[in-house]
Parts: sequence; structure tokens; C-alpha cells
Amino acid sequence: MGLREGQSSLLLLLLLLVTLVQPGAGLESIHYVPQLYNATLLGRLTQSTFTLEQPLGQFENGSLSDPDPIWLVVAHSNSTQNFAAPQKVEDKHAPAGFDRNGYYLTLKANRVQYQGRQVSSQLRVLRVGNDTNCSLELPGCNSPLPGAGPYRVKFLAMSPKGPVAETEWSEEIYLQQAQTVPGDPGFRSKSTVVIIAFLSILLVVLLVLVISACCWKTPVSGPGEQVHLRQYHTHHMDSHGAERSS
Repeated sequence: MGLREGQSSLLLLLLLLVTLVQPGAGLESIHYVPQLYNATLLGRLTQSTFTLEQPLGQFENGSLSDPDPIWLVVAHSNSTQNFAAPQKVEDKHAPAGFDRNGYYLTLKANRVQYQGRQVSSQLRVLRVGNDTNCSLELPGCNSPLPGAGPYRVKFLAMSPKGPVAETEWSEEIYLQQAQTVPGDPGFRSKSTVVIIAFLSILLVVLLVLVISACCWKTPVSGPGEQVHLRQYHTHHMDSHGAERSS
């Protein structure tokens, strides 16, 4: 009986240890929701970028030092439930694996840049997807976003020992979509019909003009023939006059 109780205690202890070393355990949750920047900002949403507010004063965690990196996690909206925080600073998920992993890390900063008080060297906005020259294989590459979304983001603070703190996920972010002009397929088909009809009418008018020009080219008597006819009638009239006078 005592042996069984000892085995049960050992199993409970092992289960507790597994729970304690579970990835992400002890990660501080910061009650901050990333937000898009002020709606009056031009270009805050484009077809491949969006602009966020700075998480000012959100990373005052005592176990986080000034040089420790703070990453922005960009994820497909349906991949947030499967997100697992990297356990090492070296585990930097690049955009090349976005389709496979469902998320990547970008816009590396530190808590000095996110201090609560505004300073001249501080970031003003965070424009996600703004770097068109970086390699997708490069960790931290801020490459243009591949589609309209939806996306969700959050901030993740790391230390040499692993993840320290994270914010909440943002609301879903949809990018602008390219629009066709005109947007109505029915309108496009009607416009096509009108253009074809107009061109057909022009072709008919041109054909009528060509035929008319050809028909009006009839033979015309030359000057010599006109003079000859006048001489003939004049001679005829003179002969009758001579007969009457005789």
C-alpha cells in the first residue's frame, strides 16, 4: 500500500515538474492591446503595410534589461492560437517561414525606445511591412505583407534566458485591397458593347463615304469638245439665215 502511495506521489511530482518547465510558463502578460496609429495619418493602411502606435511605457519589467530585445510578432489571424514564444533569443522566426509557421518576428527594439516619456530619439510610429529591400530569409526583416489579411500582432520581450513578457493580441487588421475600374462586371460588359457598336457605326460611315466618292467620278467633256459643240450650233444657225436672205 505504501509503495503505491509512493509511486503516486512520484508521478504527481513529475507532472508538476513538466508543468513548470512547459514552454511559455512564467511569461508575464501585459494588459496592452496594440493599436493602429491615429486614423488621420495618411497611409496608415495600404495594400502591403500598416502603421501601429508605440507601446510606450509597457515594458518596465524588472527582469528585463535595457538591451534585451522586444519583438513585434506578426501572425495570420487564424494562427494566433498556435503561437509558441521562442525559447531563445537566437530563435528569430523570419518572414520566409510565414506561410509555414503562421507568424514571424520583426521590428526589433528595446524598452529604452519605448519609454513612457517622449524623447527625440524615440520611435514615432511602427510601420509594418515597410522594407522592400530586405531578404525574407533575414531574421527581423520587415518585408511587405503578402496579402490583405486579416493579421493580428503583439509585442514579445525576450531576455538571454528566454521570453519574459508579452502583450495581448491586437484586433484583426485588414489591409486595403486593389480595386478594378470599373468594379461592376456588368458595367464592363455594357461599356464593351457600346464601344463595339460605336466603332461599327464609324466603319459603316467610312464605307459609305468611300463608295460615294467612287460613284461621283463620272467622265466630263474637255474644253476642246465644248468649243466644238458651240461651233457646230453656230454654223447650223448661220446656214438657216443664209437661206432666208436668198
